[in-house]
Amino acid sequence: MLRLTDRRHLFLIAAVLAALLVFAGPASAQAKKLTNGEYRAEINGVAHWYKIAGAEQKTVPLVIIHGGPGGNVYNFERLAGKRLEKFATVIYYEQRGSGRSAAPQDENDYSMPLLIADLEALRRKLGVERMIPLGFSFGGELALEYALAHPAAVDRLILQSASQGDWDRSQRTQIKAFKSISPPETTAEIAAIERANTPLEQRWNEVWNTVDTETVDRLLFYNREAARLNRKMWDESGLKNTGQMYRALRKRPAPEKSLLERARALKIPTLLMVGLYDRNVGVDAVRDLSSAVSDSKLVIFERSGHFPDIEETDKYVRVVREFISRRN
Repeated sequence: MLRLTDRRHLFLIAAVLAALLVFAGPASAQAKKLTNGEYRAEINGVAHWYKIAGAEQKTVPLVIIHGGPGGNVYNFERLAGKRLEKFATVIYYEQRGSGRSAAPQDENDYSMPLLIADLEALRRKLGVERMIPLGFSFGGELALEYALAHPAAVDRLILQSASQGDWDRSQRTQIKAFKSISPPETTAEIAAIERANTPLEQRWNEVWNTVDTETVDRLLFYNREAARLNRKMWDESGLKNTGQMYRALRKRPAPEKSLLERARALKIPTLLMVGLYDRNVGVDAVRDLSSAVSDSKLVIFERSGHFPDIEETDKYVRVVREFISRRN
């Protein structure tokens, strides 16, 4: 026969177990909520497209955040993404006015705080406590801004060829790159544009309007076959970048502190990746970010430009897998 003290002990153990089950329940329920498929969700007044794949892996989800601004995840989804889905839950997400998501009614309804709020609303809708943002190019900038705004929701962070929100630096980097990789006649035109006493933004636009498709491919890629594959898939998608998001963001005042300066406050394990031949953002810009983030790992892809996910897919997937598998 049980004594009174034994019964009290059993009751206490049962209570503790019940509490643990209550605590563990939501996490299990959240994992079961994620079901593979394409979805549309009304987020902050705009219909957003997203897709869940690899839900059966039941991992902290990788959320793929595209660049542009105003790009899409179509190519990533079909190349590196397919490989990531074999060991991770992957959520492909297209921002307002981008890819398969709807545009806001007001063409100026874009800002970094609003894009961060959209991403946070998506996380809440999915019912996941933490996620791993994987952002490339402008998407890397957005992923970093999100991590600074919502650090408790970020398990770790992956930044591929990430921009820093410094429009002037990016434009100068691209003008310099175009000048170095263009045919002689185009190089002379770019030099003339550089000498003009006009605003940087105007000169940058003129340079982009001067260079041809092959030169743009050299800006973005090391391997010509990869560049052709990228363009083929871009055409196949039928998705267009209207430039609306870029124009709206460009009008916004710069924050008081640069993203590079604010990144020093980040305490989240961060993987930074960049191609050695990235002339779009530049290796130095990514190195600077890596130096600013205290818990960071920098991987340089020696046979890639702006898109190592396309040019060195095997290595890219291996690096991501090792990073998300490591213990903090």
